[in-house]
Amino acid sequence: MDEKKEKKVYESIEERMREEGISRGAIATESLRKTYRKKIWTKFIKAVKDFDLIKDGDKIAVGVSGGKDSLLLCKLFQELAKDRTRKFEVAFISMNPGFEAIDMEQFKNNLKELDIPCEVFEANVWEVAFEESPEKPCFLCAKMRRGVLYKKVEELGYNKLALGHHFDDVVETALINQFYAGTVKTMIPKVKSTSGKMELIRPMIYIKEEDIINYTNKNGIVAMGCGCPVESGKVDSKRKEIKKLLEELSKINPNIKQSIFNSLKNINLDFVMGYTRGNKKDVAKDGNENK
Repeated sequence: MDEKKEKKVYESIEERMREEGISRGAIATESLRKTYRKKIWTKFIKAVKDFDLIKDGDKIAVGVSGGKDSLLLCKLFQELAKDRTRKFEVAFISMNPGFEAIDMEQFKNNLKELDIPCEVFEANVWEVAFEESPEKPCFLCAKMRRGVLYKKVEELGYNKLALGHHFDDVVETALINQFYAGTVKTMIPKVKSTSGKMELIRPMIYIKEEDIINYTNKNGIVAMGCGCPVESGKVDSKRKEIKKLLEELSKINPNIKQSIFNSLKNINLDFVMGYTRGNKKDVAKDGNENK
């Protein structure tokens, strides 16, 4: 009886690509089913099922920023599309808000290496945001990016836009809103766009950022940075402040992020001073509107 051939161990992703004639995209997809099945793939599928994010007949556009989160989301959808029991269409859409030429080159190279067909359209979001609000451009920038992207996706006829927000984004957003906006709210897995013509979905809501980083590094993916002055540390960022705070608190309580995440699904309305629904006025515990 012939002995079972041992699997060759490669020193790098690049060596395997050369030896086997396989793309980085194929290796990245394979790792979702194997190495990262539990920490990434299973959590992606759980979110899709828990929140009923994908239905038969859906036309889904995946928003691609070029960062680690959106590149992973693309690979997850490419793998999910192989499931013949699910009848949906998917396409990958990206907006160039004003990237430098070197950043766009890196972005397009990543798309090619990862086998991601992506439509890129131009918008001068950064230029306008920094002209209108040079000290704190983030709010305006985010608002404009959403508006431009949502409009484009609707024009192309998609009924859902998938975004790459993850577990840590949910936790950080909750704290940003509490600390700086005086409200308890965060990103949710599924929500209607402002126009009501489209639904936003976040299938990576259970996936932790540290696992996304490990996946990206393991597969030799050089994800594009945001490229804007805020992310470069030149302008203040509330999200960065919250990240640092959570890092410190996690040293005392390693489960603090999970506890915050769980609390957002476990709000007892009998023990809050008031709450709102949509744009309606505050409603007190006794059912009367707050004055």
